[in-house]
Amino acid sequence: MSNNPLIGTATRCFACGPDNPIGLKIEFTLENGVCSGHFTPGEFHVGFNDTVHGGIIFSALDDVMANHLYLQGIKAYTARCEIRYRRALRVGEAISLSSQVESERRRLVTLKGEARLTESGELIAETSAAFMLE
Repeated sequence: MSNNPLIGTATRCFACGPDNPIGLKIEFTLENGVCSGHFTPGEFHVGFNDTVHGGIIFSALDDVMANHLYLQGIKAYTARCEIRYRRALRVGEAISLSSQVESERRRLVTLKGEARLTESGELIAETSAAFMLE
């Protein structure tokens, strides 16, 4: 049983909620200062032909950064986020997600996140985001 008071409060989250029937259902872990998760997009995650919609990739990256805080019992909201797409992601290509804290200042925590092909490690997208602590 977790002593995190937030666990169980986001079960319908689009990215990580197990109770969201149309969600991504990404499971995140936090170890040694790195939050990580894995996701394989399917046919309902496309934007054009077999290319995964950029918003799906953004959602996964936003959530790996948010979960870096959430898994520590810290409630925060995305204040701003910048994403850089490096390569298109295709349906069926598994990605590994990761995030780390870059800096902390008063009520803002800045994190960086990456999405890489699980098989080759090739960078798909990277983010930098500020989260406002509640």
